[in-house]
Amino acid sequence: MPARKTPLKASIPVSKAPMVPPGLRSARGVANWKEAAQWLRARGIEDIECITPDLAGVPRGKMMPTSKFTSNTSLALPSAIYRHTISGEYPEETESFRYEPRDNDLKLVPDLSTLSVVPWETDPTAQVICDIVNSEGQEVSYTPRNVLKRIMGLYRDRGWKPVVAPEIEFYLVAKNDDPDYPLHPPKGRSGRSILGGQGYSIAGINEFDELIDDIYHFSEKQGLEIDTLIHEEGPAQLEINLRHGDPIELADQVFMFKRTIREAALKHGIYATFMAKPMQSQPGSAMHIHQSVVNIETGKNVFTNPDGSPSPEFFYFIGGMQRFVPNALAMLAPYVNSYRRLAPNMSCPVNNAWGYDNRTTAFRVPVSDPQARRVENRLPSSDANPYLALAASLASGLLGIMKQVEPTAPTEDSANEGSIDLPRGLLEAIALMEDEPAFEEVFGQDFIGIYAGVKRGEFETFMQVISPWEREFLLLNV
Repeated sequence: MPARKTPLKASIPVSKAPMVPPGLRSARGVANWKEAAQWLRARGIEDIECITPDLAGVPRGKMMPTSKFTSNTSLALPSAIYRHTISGEYPEETESFRYEPRDNDLKLVPDLSTLSVVPWETDPTAQVICDIVNSEGQEVSYTPRNVLKRIMGLYRDRGWKPVVAPEIEFYLVAKNDDPDYPLHPPKGRSGRSILGGQGYSIAGINEFDELIDDIYHFSEKQGLEIDTLIHEEGPAQLEINLRHGDPIELADQVFMFKRTIREAALKHGIYATFMAKPMQSQPGSAMHIHQSVVNIETGKNVFTNPDGSPSPEFFYFIGGMQRFVPNALAMLAPYVNSYRRLAPNMSCPVNNAWGYDNRTTAFRVPVSDPQARRVENRLPSSDANPYLALAASLASGLLGIMKQVEPTAPTEDSANEGSIDLPRGLLEAIALMEDEPAFEEVFGQDFIGIYAGVKRGEFETFMQVISPWEREFLLLNV
């Protein structure tokens, strides 16, 4: 859906707005600190948010005046932020999950290629995504952005570069300030709550025209590129598709898009949620990932032979997805709620199969010309940290190539009939991740231990909650 031609409002009066030099007119990113200072000055930026994703993909960081940001100020966060749960609690230590004894500082290093404005702020504000290093300047291996960089390095060692395109689904829901009550679709411009049966409906999109205009407006101001937007099967469920590109850049964009969509929704008095399964009896929200690999030197697709036929690496990649993705599912479905989506008859694959243009399979090969040959991973849910989801998916395919894992025969019919081939819950998924020896060599032991410890802590918190189902069926029957 093309962006609407809504006039953009200047953040400061036009008469007072400084002229932006032609070389600094890019909405997103600069090359160095000198350009950063000029870029900020040209836009009259007063404050800057230095942010980084935690294990959940939640933005953490610091906000400061622009003058302090450009004066080479050292920024730091405590290491403990990568060891707390989504509810802010700190799990008990185990043999593999440990806290830093001194809770030492981790340094924030701004990636200036991600510099952009914050379009929903009243005062001129910018944001920049930061990498995490220790006091010696070495990358901290267990932080999400660095985990993905590590996987990218493994591809680069072979002379390759992955290319990805995420698709992010989300729901719009009416404001709900009491978590004891179920979520409901919001009212659109018609004054009525949208119901199901709106898959690919233009009328369903038009119900939220003004909100979608703001999403496009905010995205344009940040230099984020939306390829397409559609209405999905669920009521007020939308999907945004992003263009193919570098995994780090695309993870950054998903990270920023989630924040952008939430802010745009709040402006209109509703919520946008990336919960995997926000409403009972409705489809869940996924983050499908299209993946291919190109040769850095030639630019050719590694999945395709010179004669246009699929290469051995293509099939090994699929074999790796089948073999390792179920063991990495805790990174693709990171919460107890995620597994409510991975259920039969819910428009979601619950198998480990692959096929050509087959949406019932976990790993789909879309119809394309040979140079665009790719594999779509349909298992990740929209609640996943985009850096970790991309890392898990790309690592699984690479392990398949490294170990020459042969795939099964492609599935010709529905693959969702019969038993479920995936872990049914978070604890099972965590155990599979910990028990996979190959993951230590690609993700690192520190990350596996910390991630598993945090997820077990979240599960224990969940177990303290008594659900309506228990009150309904157990209260007077047992």
